[in-house]
Amino acid sequence: MLHTIAEKFHEGGFFMYPIAVCSLFGIAIAAERFMYIQSAAAVAKDDFLNRINQHILQGNLERAIAVCSQASSPLTRIVKAGLMAVANQKDAEEVQTAMDAVALREIPKIERRTGLLAMLSNMATLLGLLGTIVGLIGAFGAVAGVSPAEKASLLANSISEAMNCTAFGLCVAIPLLGIFGFIQSRSQETIDDIHEAAVATLNFILANREKFARR
Repeated sequence: MLHTIAEKFHEGGFFMYPIAVCSLFGIAIAAERFMYIQSAAAVAKDDFLNRINQHILQGNLERAIAVCSQASSPLTRIVKAGLMAVANQKDAEEVQTAMDAVALREIPKIERRTGLLAMLSNMATLLGLLGTIVGLIGAFGAVAGVSPAEKASLLANSISEAMNCTAFGLCVAIPLLGIFGFIQSRSQETIDDIHEAAVATLNFILANREKFARR
């Protein structure tokens, strides 16, 4: 099996190597993005918010900040920024600005490099087509000087070899496109959860701000 794959790879010509490079980069990016998103979404949103809200209702701002420090994720850092602003006696607009500033730094990290997967998928497809076209040009040029009896056989073999490049390009492109869609969907879900939780926490902090003032 592996021997057959190696033969087909060799028959595909030069463009098989750039396609293989696209595959390796795609796998590396997909693995890195998946691990980062899993880490960003590791905090149980509802449980985290319930703990924060309990401490806010008790007026225990220090404990609420300590809960945020126990886990490192975009959500905890955004909420912590808001709590720190309240601790520094900032007004409502400054609290929101502090949270927005951290969000603007954290959200792009979740989306970073995801678009490269779609680009690599397209590149693999186009490189496969280019390799096939170059192979066909060479094939038709090669049969120009042979006898008519040999042309059909030589042309068929050459076209078969050239099509290996397109097949390999599609074999790389299709999984990468599927992975891109999956990671993009997970990224958007994570971002939506972060926005929802951050807004809910901000509103809850501001609605119960007088509890901190009495301490």
